[in-house]
Amino acid sequence: MYFTGLIIGVATFFIIGLFHPLVIKGEYYFGTRIWWVFALMGVVAIAASLMVENVLWSTLLAVWGASSFWSIGELFEQKKRVERGWFPKREKK
Repeated sequence: MYFTGLIIGVATFFIIGLFHPLVIKGEYYFGTRIWWVFALMGVVAIAASLMVENVLWSTLLAVWGASSFWSIGELFEQKKRVERGWFPKREKK
């Protein structure tokens, strides 16, 4: 039996699940000005995925990179959700 596909599927599920709260908390505490952190993570992960020979790790790095890039858009969408009142807005102190 080969478990590579199953491992990739489960790990992808967890990676995407990890980015959901990262976007929400990131926007809450820092606003959209942290978009470059997600961009940097994406570039590094995609570049690393091109250099790793192992299919499993290369795929997981690519998923991490794609999720990082997707999170940039979600960060700006989260800002709109906060403006609509769907999520709490952080009070300035």
